[in-house]
Amino acid sequence: MSDLPLWTSRVRVIALPGSATVRLDRRAALVCAVLAALLLGLGALALTLGETAITVGQVVSALAGGGDDGVRRIVVQWRLPRVVMAVLGGAALGVSGAVFQSMTRNPLGSPDIIGFSTGAYTGALVASLVLGRSALGTTLGALVGGLGAAVLVYLLAFRGGLQGFRLVVVGIAVSAVLSAVNSYLLVRARLEEAVTAATWGAGSLNGVRWPDVAPVALSLLVLAPACAVLVRRLTVLELGDDHARLLGLGVERSRAGLLVVGVGLIAVVTAVLGPIAFVALAAPQVARRLVAGTGPGLAPAAVVGALLLLVSDVLAQRVVAPGQLPVGVVTGCLGGAYLVWLLGRARRRS
Repeated sequence: MSDLPLWTSRVRVIALPGSATVRLDRRAALVCAVLAALLLGLGALALTLGETAITVGQVVSALAGGGDDGVRRIVVQWRLPRVVMAVLGGAALGVSGAVFQSMTRNPLGSPDIIGFSTGAYTGALVASLVLGRSALGTTLGALVGGLGAAVLVYLLAFRGGLQGFRLVVVGIAVSAVLSAVNSYLLVRARLEEAVTAATWGAGSLNGVRWPDVAPVALSLLVLAPACAVLVRRLTVLELGDDHARLLGLGVERSRAGLLVVGVGLIAVVTAVLGPIAFVALAAPQVARRLVAGTGPGLAPAAVVGALLLLVSDVLAQRVVAPGQLPVGVVTGCLGGAYLVWLLGRARRRS
């Protein structure tokens, strides 16, 4: 499969007059506003769901600091952290996917496809199972593992330049090797540790509390401004390395900065929730089709990613109620169907 024409077919829009650019920006803002409203409504609904039935009025009262102590504890201490984590984690995954898909100019250039998420999972497993590190050590291990996998894929795929298709193929191969390493680490671990790590490895929001939300929120506070600074370089990189160099852009330096930011976003989410598949793959593509514009589209990808993960988590809570599924199981099912559709669409185009 060559690089799909989702980028190249719309590059011309970048050169349109200013009025066209404003119209696209307005549409993007409108799409983000509508999705944010849906996200707010779904978040309110998620706060009412669970073994204890709670009305919307009780939720509003609990968030305002009133109401029954038991209800307030359930809403503020148990359910709200889960909703906030779904929103922040989904946004981080969406932005990371948009960064890598734009950088590779390939809709399959997603961190969960090309091995970066698997590398982050490997780093977290080594830190927790082998080195016996704490939560902070596990987060750092995920970051190191994700960056290590990214550097390895980049070096293996680089041949006088970086082609998106070659990076995807090399990333899939590296991901397969790292998956085998992860399986070995789980088999060698003690039973209790292996069960905990395997459950976490499915990607789950079950049991999330405010201390779990803090590292993701702090990482976004640091990495979001970096994304805003690098987004213009990302737009130029979409034109190709030769055009970017002609425009005076330091291609490899810009790509290295984007690599660190994108892996940082995916690693911190993986360290807290485990590897969550396909959100980073699907969110940027859905956002591009809703906005019908060009460029990385980081803000729409963030909102779509947050909405996708929150929808998946609501389904994970209700499909087998009163039991709960790991959210990664739901995103895997939805993402697998989306990937089949994407491959079929590419085949029809070719």
